[in-house]
Amino acid sequence: MSRIYLDYNASAPLRPEAIEAMSRAFAAPGNPSSVHAAGRAARAMVEEARNAVAALIGGPASTVVFTSGGTEANALAIESAVATGSKRLIVSAIEHDSVLESAKASGAAVEWLPVSAEGVADLAWLSERLGRWDAADGRPFVALMHANNETGVIQPVREAAEIVRAAEGWLHVDAVQSAGKIVTDSRALGADTLVVSAHKLGGPQGVGALTFGPRATLVRRQHGGGQERGRRAGTENVAGIAGFGAAALAALKDQNTDPAPRDGAAARLKAAGAVVMGEGAPRLPGTLCAASPGWGSELQVMQMDLAGIMVSAGSACSSGKVKASHVLTAMGQGDLAACAIRVSGGWATQPEDWAAFAAAWEQVQSRHAARHRAPAA
Repeated sequence: MSRIYLDYNASAPLRPEAIEAMSRAFAAPGNPSSVHAAGRAARAMVEEARNAVAALIGGPASTVVFTSGGTEANALAIESAVATGSKRLIVSAIEHDSVLESAKASGAAVEWLPVSAEGVADLAWLSERLGRWDAADGRPFVALMHANNETGVIQPVREAAEIVRAAEGWLHVDAVQSAGKIVTDSRALGADTLVVSAHKLGGPQGVGALTFGPRATLVRRQHGGGQERGRRAGTENVAGIAGFGAAALAALKDQNTDPAPRDGAAARLKAAGAVVMGEGAPRLPGTLCAASPGWGSELQVMQMDLAGIMVSAGSACSSGKVKASHVLTAMGQGDLAACAIRVSGGWATQPEDWAAFAAAWEQVQSRHAARHRAPAA
């Protein structure tokens, strides 16, 4: 049976360019901190990739710090802010768990930035809250993702940056889902720190990056040698970083911003009674989150898998956990959270993949409805 992969927001398939770059790196024996020829060759691979990632997300290459992934990069930014004096953090209610949990574990007080029913951050609330900031809480720190991993809703980061800068605060942006899919320029967005992850855009798993601007001060949290200009100790993952750089360059060339295939599938789901989350807000062109009342998320995922279509029930980092989506709950859709699925495409997805998904979903939904239809009186 032919299978269709539509779970890019969990992890994208490796791009051929990344595989080729990693193969070359695997064949090279050097440690990038060594000064001999092999070490210099490894260092050259790392720096070439650093330049590529900088080109993807804006800012000079010297501000790109490689990490083990988006989770570590988010933690580095949050822990650095706390270490340099932030005693109270404002975190949007729809952030990824890596931001939410890092904030809660930081020792600082945490407040939640609310969102609208469409999943868009309430900037009026943010402006009002920062307007009465207590100096005793240190420098304001605000975390607002660029695009949500479950709904695809794109946040008004540029506008938030203006509000945060007026309060002399630090704006942290998790751009893991947006980088490589839409234009993601950290400097144009006004982000003081911004995080990306290789495996969301066609690079390997286990490598990410943090870029920082002149208003942010990073404090090393992983101690040891002086790697990454003293900001993150540990021998660099040369092969992973090389694959990241190759994927970043490829993503710059082939971003597909046409939402028509996704919208066509959404229309078919809506015609069958599904509710599209964040439909009225700007969204990533390859993300669809839809809920079908009375039809459990996990059951939908399993039935779609049997039909040869791979989708998810939400964040991959929360799979297997029996809890409602905090994203949909924050949007006031908690009653539908257990009935929502996320469908996400990317660099290798074709329009016919979206059409095949919609057709398969219609078939399994029709069978589900027939089994649960109330008997005639």
